[in-house]
This record gives sequence, C-alpha cells and structure tokens, in this order.
Amino acid sequence: MSRISARLAATGAAVVLSLTAVSGAAVADTAATPAAGQAVITTDVNFLTNAALNGIVIIPLQPANPAYDQTAGLTVTLPVTGGAANIPSFYGDVQFGGGLLFLNLKTGKSVIFKQLDFSVDNGYFTAVPNGSTTPVPLLDPSGDNVITRSGLTQNLNSSSFEVDAAGAQYLDTKLGTGYFTAGQKIGKLALSYTPAH
Repeated sequence: MSRISARLAATGAAVVLSLTAVSGAAVADTAATPAAGQAVITTDVNFLTNAALNGIVIIPLQPANPAYDQTAGLTVTLPVTGGAANIPSFYGDVQFGGGLLFLNLKTGKSVIFKQLDFSVDNGYFTAVPNGSTTPVPLLDPSGDNVITRSGLTQNLNSSSFEVDAAGAQYLDTKLGTGYFTAGQKIGKLALSYTPAH
C-alpha cells in the first residue's frame, strides 16, 4: 500500500472520485496535447520564520513561480512538464519544471534540487540534487488528502505537506544543520494534473 493510500485509510481522509468517461488507466505523454497542470505549495509562515531564524533560505528556481503574502506565506507554483499518472488509483508519476535552492546562511552550504517528480505510487515528491543522478525523497503529502477528478484533470489537495525522513537527513547533512526533521510540516499542497492526450 502506498504512503498516500495508507494515510487516506489511516486518517479517514475524504476521497472524492468524480466518475467520467475517462478510463482509469494512466496516459503516457506521447499524445498531441502534452501533460499540463501545476503543483502549488503554500509554505506556512511559522515554517518560514523558523527556517530564517536557523539561517535556512529556500529559493524557487525558474520556471517555478513564487509569490509571497504576509498571511498565507510563500506560495510556489511548479508547472507540470510530463509524466503518466492515475492519482485516484495511486500509481504513476507527475513531473515538474523548476527547482529549489536550499541555502544555509550560517554555514554557507547549499544544495540545488531539480527534476522534481511526484511518485504517486510511493506517495512522495522526489528531486535530484545537482551533481547527482539519484532522486531524493524530499516532501510528502500528508494530513487530510482529498482526491478529485473532473474530465481528464486529476486533483490532489493535502492539508499538510511534510519533509520526508530521507529528505530531512539529506538536507541536514548537505547544509550542515540539524534543522530539518522527518514529518516537519512546511505547509500544504494543491496539485492539478491533466495527462497528455
């Protein structure tokens, strides 16, 4: 059972499947219309404040689109660039453009992540650090997960978006900090994905 499906079962989260004429199969992105959508990560103000107090700065890299609001915090929109996934059936993956730069101002150490990917069957977001070819499990949708489908578009809204245990260990090691911890809440996630067709 995947992390998301296990969390859905364990937390009693709402799963809404809007049945349409679309089949349940994942659709590869070799069709005329490419995959589309976005992942919107809304970072909690408390997380940003605590990160800054620990010298940690997170900078979205293009084509990710950042926006800041004093109440809502930092919102980062990552565009979908590909993948083949069926989120309601918990399999496949969704790929995103852009990247994330993590910088520790106290140690001067940094790490850049690119090739962001949501592994639906594993239930976490991975990213590949610069200079490596190995993806690192970085962030996990958690809390209450609501999955919907409207036509071809699949949506996942998670009330909590958390640092994965492997991601926390990697970040702490690379940045020379002890700030990141497994299950650390950074905010919430709203993912919209339309497969290629």
